Amino acid sequence: MALNASAVPSRVVAFIPVRGGSKSIPGKNIRLLAGQPLLHWTCRAALAARTVSQTFVCTDSDDIAAVARQIVDAKLAVIGRSPETATDTATTESALLEFARATAFDVVVLVQATSPLLRSDDLDGALEKMEREGWDSILSVTREHRFRWEQDTDGAARPANYDPASRPRRQDWDGEMFENGAFYITRRSALLDSGCRVSGRIGTWEMPPETRLELDEPQDWLVADALLRRRAPAGDLAARCRAVKLVLTDVDGVLTDSGMYYDNSGDCLRKFNTRDGKAVELLRGAGIMTGLLSSEESEAVRKRAAKLRMDVIRLGVSDKCTAITALMAELGLSREEIAFIGDDVNDTRALAMVGLSACPADAHADNLGLVHYRSPLRGGEGCLRDFAELILNARAA
Repeated sequence: MALNASAVPSRVVAFIPVRGGSKSIPGKNIRLLAGQPLLHWTCRAALAARTVSQTFVCTDSDDIAAVARQIVDAKLAVIGRSPETATDTATTESALLEFARATAFDVVVLVQATSPLLRSDDLDGALEKMEREGWDSILSVTREHRFRWEQDTDGAARPANYDPASRPRRQDWDGEMFENGAFYITRRSALLDSGCRVSGRIGTWEMPPETRLELDEPQDWLVADALLRRRAPAGDLAARCRAVKLVLTDVDGVLTDSGMYYDNSGDCLRKFNTRDGKAVELLRGAGIMTGLLSSEESEAVRKRAAKLRMDVIRLGVSDKCTAITALMAELGLSREEIAFIGDDVNDTRALAMVGLSACPADAHADNLGLVHYRSPLRGGEGCLRDFAELILNARAA
């Protein structure tokens, strides 16, 4: 849906309340899901929304605050919450109202951290709809075509939403709407007047059926992980993927597990993953160039790159930013057209300068919050293949 920027309020903020305690899945909000902490999925969706001017993560946990701050974005603020709003019995409204009384804004989007399938397009579309149609509040829903039954006090079952004698076909029935808990939008004035996350004239924003998933049980986690890995990247990340014309990779810690193996003669050996070799082939088939950037000089690495028919081989590079700048001039590319996956501190500056950056799951902490994409795979486990599939899926979407 095209966004009409004039059809949204001037000061929209996203509010993500996250408590430290989790009974069903300990540490749930910062546990890795499809390669990222759970909290990062909703944070990134809110930050990528063009209509949201600032995103606030509100927490009582130092650990959660530290994970939130791994995302480097001027639009992200991490704030505390009073103990009274962070108990097991405290309502989300109590934290939301505490925030509203202390913060100036026109409209607030309450985002649930446990809804990782949320996309920035959902927030932009719902906010535009709210202003265009004049709703006081909007909540996210899914539509289900299920026949519900209820039980009487004597145990007898009776239909709750249809007549068994004239069972409707799916195409003849609109189904029913259910809250999926992803987000709630309301005006600040309505929130303060009602004390409720939705009030007045309430509209809905319909999301796909799979977004009704709630991460309360371990099996829910497995389903969400699979769904996130299958879908194409959203918003800004997808645009960055589609712009890529050259994919560069570091060697040690990305194509290898960082291990150094020595034979009896003292020669250093490295173990490469064949899936990464396939990644180079797939990228080449899509017309995307590939290359190595490494500070090490290694004949084994050079032979591996040559066997894979990589377009660029730069070994013994002490300054990767300078090397990338030279490649831009040599190949006629812009920064936006270059992707780079690296793992350690000598990659950090290069990761910050390219249009699309990535790192393995076990990369240095400085890079985990910097990159556009964190692979769920460790170095040597096929993380280049995972990165390549992200790019190719975005181009095919």
